[in-house]
Amino acid sequence: MARNLWIGKPGLLREISQAAKSWDRSPDLNVSEFRSLEGHVTLVAPPRTTRRMKLAFEWLEPEDAQHLVRLARRISGPGMLGQNVYAGGSVVVLDPASVNLLDPLQAAGQSRDVRGGDHWFTVAGDMTLRPSVGDVFTGDCRDVASAIGWVHGTWTGWPVAPGMNVSWMVPPEWDPALCTAQLDWKAVDGSYLSTVSATGGVVSGTAPAGAVFVTPVGRPGKTGATALAGACLTIGEAPVGYALGDGCPPMAVTGLTDTPSPRLPYRNIGIDLVEVRGAAN
Repeated sequence: MARNLWIGKPGLLREISQAAKSWDRSPDLNVSEFRSLEGHVTLVAPPRTTRRMKLAFEWLEPEDAQHLVRLARRISGPGMLGQNVYAGGSVVVLDPASVNLLDPLQAAGQSRDVRGGDHWFTVAGDMTLRPSVGDVFTGDCRDVASAIGWVHGTWTGWPVAPGMNVSWMVPPEWDPALCTAQLDWKAVDGSYLSTVSATGGVVSGTAPAGAVFVTPVGRPGKTGATALAGACLTIGEAPVGYALGDGCPPMAVTGLTDTPSPRLPYRNIGIDLVEVRGAAN
């Protein structure tokens, strides 16, 4: 499970066990270079880079090929009849090369929101978020029972599938003798299902039946300043503190090639995806 691609709409994720023949995940940097008559160079670049992904498969199983074609043609697949509210939305790509599914700034304890609301929220107790040194945020915890949750920028949590093993590490600076790491499982409509937690900095759990999202939560277990940098969310792998956040952004299919292989019903499939801001209908 750990090194396979998961792709689909929330609630309709499918594991593609076959390795891609080619795989390009280079980001779109959008850097423009201007050179003056004197030879000085000026660069113009956006504050964030857009993720792109190109995958090509040979002799792909027909069921896997049909799943990718459905995504490209925006056709809802079987499963969760009457519950799949994301049938026309953006695509989830759980990249097997990703070390940390948190947003890059989020993993570094940074935020573009002056209050940090795009990356964290108070689950319980009393905690105020504020930038401290540079752009790095800390939490001012006034209640020993306080809990803080990590926010996914698009969905009500990070997309998962039942049976998937998820691991979560709270910021490494937290005291492992006092803190608690927690995973909250949620249904397709974002409603709470159950929780798995462990005393210390790391918790692992298996997504239960009906789980479509997971929200990572941490309880520092003490009052005072609380670091937010260095947390890590993984699937099927042990989390690593201060790992670069690869993110789990919504994506849209921008290209598809579908060529029957010499032996039917196998297919040769190429699919291109790009990060989008929200749902792509």
